[in-house]
Amino acid sequence: KLIMIVNPQFFNYRLIIGSLIVAITVLSVFSVTNYQSIKTHQQFLEQEKKLVESELSQMILRYDEVALKNDLINTNLEGAKKEAKLALDNLKLLKSDVAVISSFKKQLSLIKSKNNSLFTTIDSLQLRTKELENENSQAFTTLELQLQTNANLIKENKSLNLDLKKGALLTANSFKAKAYKTVLGKSSVTTKAIKTESIEVCFTLAENALTQQGDKEIYIQIVNPKNNIMADKGAINFGNSSLIYSLKEIINYNNDVLDICLNIKADTNDQPLIKGTYFIHVFHKDKKLGSTKVILN
Repeated sequence: KLIMIVNPQFFNYRLIIGSLIVAITVLSVFSVTNYQSIKTHQQFLEQEKKLVESELSQMILRYDEVALKNDLINTNLEGAKKEAKLALDNLKLLKSDVAVISSFKKQLSLIKSKNNSLFTTIDSLQLRTKELENENSQAFTTLELQLQTNANLIKENKSLNLDLKKGALLTANSFKAKAYKTVLGKSSVTTKAIKTESIEVCFTLAENALTQQGDKEIYIQIVNPKNNIMADKGAINFGNSSLIYSLKEIINYNNDVLDICLNIKADTNDQPLIKGTYFIHVFHKDKKLGSTKVILN
């Protein structure tokens, strides 16, 4: 019968070696697992850092996009921008760890809180500015329309005043003329040039409520066949024009129809009158009211 003798010391060695192998294996697994965990955690911290950097960068860009004509708001914007840039620069220089990320997240939260208040004020100012611009635009449009309306009214008033001025002018009609001779103190109509001593001109001033009442200067001009003025009384000037007349008469006009007959005596140097056609023109100042003629044989 074979009997196997086991050495206790050898058995103990094997037990120790087995335990060490197990311990090393466990430690290796733990180390790998711990390394992977640390690596994953570090990647998470790096990602968090980038997110904070991105938010700070976006804030700075938003500051640059805002332009206001308000010194106080611009000062606050510049201060907020400097604070965000300083935080971003510091964050880029530091390594990613829990304390750093936590600190900058708190700082980011404070900056966001300030921004909310600041940009709420900015939005309110921009909205009010837009409203004021719209109001100014509407007011400017209204003003332009009013100016155009006023210009049209002024034009219409000028036209109306011109029409009224034209409408207020003295007018006449029914112009007639006859030659007269005098025999034994009595006047009678004649067609003989040699016997004519005077020419009578009759016409009617028309009714016109727009014409100013009062004295009106009436001028009679008689042009003989040789184009000379009969009974020449000289010339009267009206601005740039002048009128050579045979008779001047002041007529009182009261806006009603008025029949007028005026007698123009021939001067001594006109007699005897020559044969031909005598043209008679009637003027109110320098405005010609009408004409007629007399033919003498």
